[in-house]
Amino acid sequence: MPRLNVIVASTRPGRVGRRIGDWFTAAALRHGGFDDVRLVDLAEVGLPFHDEPHHPSEGNYLHRHTREWSETTAAADAFVLVMPEYNYGFSAPLKNAIDYLYHEWRHKPVGFVSYGMTSGGLRAVQMIKQVVTTLNMVPVNEAVAVFLRQALDSGGELRPDPGRDDAAELMLDQLARLTVALAPLRVAA
Repeated sequence: MPRLNVIVASTRPGRVGRRIGDWFTAAALRHGGFDDVRLVDLAEVGLPFHDEPHHPSEGNYLHRHTREWSETTAAADAFVLVMPEYNYGFSAPLKNAIDYLYHEWRHKPVGFVSYGMTSGGLRAVQMIKQVVTTLNMVPVNEAVAVFLRQALDSGGELRPDPGRDDAAELMLDQLARLTVALAPLRVAA
């Protein structure tokens, strides 16, 4: 079975993204559609703003952090982006992490677990779809939107939510099917 990388896109101190990423990673492990589920936290990856002199499509990476990011990304068959919405858009660290690479993203499905105050991050998801499709990634239709005002308790922890769990299950079903369907394209590439 394929590998899923769950990428936590916020690097901001005090962020809730890691808690949401941990919740989703546990949901993906329970789902069983991927035998290898890895949480990849961009705050831990620590990529500087794009500092490679060569275009990513060349795959000529001079820096160790880029080579490690390339290996982590290339090893995955599918992705879920756990992403906040900042000013109606996605985070700069997420765009930076995407822009470091090119071939490593191709022909892989991507799902979205977004979060925010008023839209649950859905506006940011719409914006990033333009980016991922340019890299020949395939976004799944099902998504998880976390509305923080309702989702967090007074201590900042995620409240249990059967609706959120159901949305994750639907997205993972679709992501798993698409991962298998796109496998021949990844092999050919």
